[in-house]
Amino acid sequence: MFKRICSSTAMAVLLSHSILASAAGTASENAFNPALSFILSGTYGSLQRDPAIPATGFAMNPVPGHEQGFNLGESELGISANVDPQFRGVATISLLPAGGASVENAFVQTTALEDGLNLKFGRYFSGLGYLNEQHAHTWDFVDQPLVYSVLWGDQLNEDGVQLKWLAPTDMFVEIGGEIGKGRNFPGTDTAKNGSGAGVLFAHVGDDIGIEYSWRAGLSLYQTKQTKALSTDVPNLLGTTRSDSFTGTSTTAGLDFVWKYSPNGNFRERYLKVQSEYFRRKQNGQLTFDTTGVNITDGYTVVQSGWYVQSVYQFMPAWRTGLRYDRLDPGTATVGALNADNVIASYAYNPSRLTWMADYSPSEFSRIRLQFAHDNSRQGLPDNQVFVQYIMALGAHGAHQY
Repeated sequence: MFKRICSSTAMAVLLSHSILASAAGTASENAFNPALSFILSGTYGSLQRDPAIPATGFAMNPVPGHEQGFNLGESELGISANVDPQFRGVATISLLPAGGASVENAFVQTTALEDGLNLKFGRYFSGLGYLNEQHAHTWDFVDQPLVYSVLWGDQLNEDGVQLKWLAPTDMFVEIGGEIGKGRNFPGTDTAKNGSGAGVLFAHVGDDIGIEYSWRAGLSLYQTKQTKALSTDVPNLLGTTRSDSFTGTSTTAGLDFVWKYSPNGNFRERYLKVQSEYFRRKQNGQLTFDTTGVNITDGYTVVQSGWYVQSVYQFMPAWRTGLRYDRLDPGTATVGALNADNVIASYAYNPSRLTWMADYSPSEFSRIRLQFAHDNSRQGLPDNQVFVQYIMALGAHGAHQY
């Protein structure tokens, strides 16, 4: 009898332990409950010109371009959760239309630093300017302004560390800095110790009553380019060639945003006006025709661009917007050895005028129609038409101001 009692007791203890272990495992699984979201997007594009042709005077810069006909856009899987009381993690995985995936964002940021400090490390969109930190599905137009396309390849994405400080004032005051690898244009992704790029930025803003608000900012970005290769660059000989540039790239930027909402009801109606200006100086050595004569000499150029746009939500689900872009390719200072090869001045300012209208029956869906008259390529005007859909599945956090 004693043995049976002991055996029964042992079984009860084991069963109790099993139940507790199972409950602990379930609690542990429930504790890990990240917010998941999935963005579906796609476009139909009608263009008169080859989208691979670069803006005049910017052949040594990226050419993101557009896709013609029906195209699946970049689908985006987002995961975010608190790691513990000290840290929060965010990852955004882009599923590419042609197959495969890329890591758009994957960073950790602090949640418990005092005195208004916030530290972020990993891969993130840089805090420079206004539009750069915004994901593609939150853009007010199908595409980025020309200045973002040619200077940043649409967006500056960095592997590094970012530190922000939010001032303890009634007015919004934010100061930040970054150091990173310099993996994307205008930097070069080379194996090296230390940092390859740095960013400083500052933003200020405030509310005026309950109907108006504004934000202004300035940014400074610097990186080094090492044997940055550009193909199909036009030259004074009337042909194209491949060039290579090694030197420094410094960009300064200004941004401003102003919003108005009657009676402070942003969900019903609002008007938003924003503008940004960037000015970049590249100074170093240019190698002309790397596969041919291969001549290296000094090269310095200052290029700039700006845009101004306005979006008006005239009904809860309907918006319309207008944007104007303009670029200045600048006049280059070319070393004597390449003076008869490299085009120093294009004497042309690329520009574009864009109109859009979109319908959002809920915060999770949007259908957009966009027309653009693109004069970014000299002698090649392009009338463009786009239809776009953006659909969000799952939890999705609020976006920045």
